[in-house]
Amino acid sequence: TQAELKILPGVYQIIDGQVSVSNLRPVQLEDLLRREPVRVDLEEIAAYLNEMTVLVTGAGGSIGSELCRQVAAVGPKKLVLLDHCENSIHSIWLELTEKFPGVPLALEIADVRDKPRVESLFHTHRPAVVFHAAAHKHVPLMELHPAEAVKTNVFGTRNVALAASRSEARVFVMISTDKAVNPSSAMGATKRLAELIITQENRVSNTIFTAVRFGNVLGSNGSVVPVFQRQIARGGPVTVTHPEMKRYFMTIPEAVHLVIQAGSMAKGGEVFLLDMGEPVKIVDMARDMIKLSGLEPGKDIQLEFTGIRPGEKLFEELLTAEEGSSATSHKRIFTARPALVEVEALESELTKLSGKGLQCTVEDIFNALGAIVPRFRSYRREQAG
Repeated sequence: TQAELKILPGVYQIIDGQVSVSNLRPVQLEDLLRREPVRVDLEEIAAYLNEMTVLVTGAGGSIGSELCRQVAAVGPKKLVLLDHCENSIHSIWLELTEKFPGVPLALEIADVRDKPRVESLFHTHRPAVVFHAAAHKHVPLMELHPAEAVKTNVFGTRNVALAASRSEARVFVMISTDKAVNPSSAMGATKRLAELIITQENRVSNTIFTAVRFGNVLGSNGSVVPVFQRQIARGGPVTVTHPEMKRYFMTIPEAVHLVIQAGSMAKGGEVFLLDMGEPVKIVDMARDMIKLSGLEPGKDIQLEFTGIRPGEKLFEELLTAEEGSSATSHKRIFTARPALVEVEALESELTKLSGKGLQCTVEDIFNALGAIVPRFRSYRREQAG
């Protein structure tokens, strides 16, 4: 019958706490969205990748590795996997060689912060399409290490963007985040600076530069879902920062389809957004996960509130007040109006940040963003007041 089989443990094992009842019910991530997943025709939108050399930075990460799977499936001329972590990139390389033996793969262990190395790789491979997924994305950790966020998210992005332009790539798609909108964290501010960098590069390059902005990705590295799963498996408690904290959520396939679709629709300078429905309360997601695991919140598994962490907001936005949004040919995908960038201010502030080096602080990042985007200064004052 092709039915899935599960072994029921002895009742005494459950009573003794040797086996968790949660083992009986795997949680489907789509059930946590509280909406229908967005569907796209990948074959139709990914035609521009066929017989092209495609380069993916951060190829070993959760988004980067799924990008590699989807790109490999449409038959590129060559797929270049770039990551600084040899273990994660080796894992996706093994998977791709087994699933897509006919797709030529190039494995490159490199750091996007290393400008000469990045330029050399682009000169060697000359990719037509670049998906830039490499980034530091953990909000509280980047609050503690702002200089690292700047080096990877700002200057790493600039290195890859400049190399793509010089090697005459056709399309460059950067993965951004809703945390880049009116950012309250070092991570969000550095991703906003990265958006501004590629917006400016689009104005002076023949390469089409675009960004994709989305919310939290269910099941990705560092996301809340694996944390909740571990906490439920050991019997709780499940920890949530604040009862009113909300986030937009999407699945990894949704995120990757949006990225690939953006590359096919981009004219240059846009920021693409996905209609992710209404934001979901984190505490509601925690309760859903407990229930989907076959347990009862507050009875079998307790919930604890731990307080908002540095750099976090209660809710995220998808657009700034100035951007507005426009419809696209896909009913669930929109574009934000490109930001106006003062070139001299951008260059001056990037030079200052570079000069700060390891001494770069969160406030230095916010000051740079405020000098480049005057509206951001007034927003910060509003938040402080």
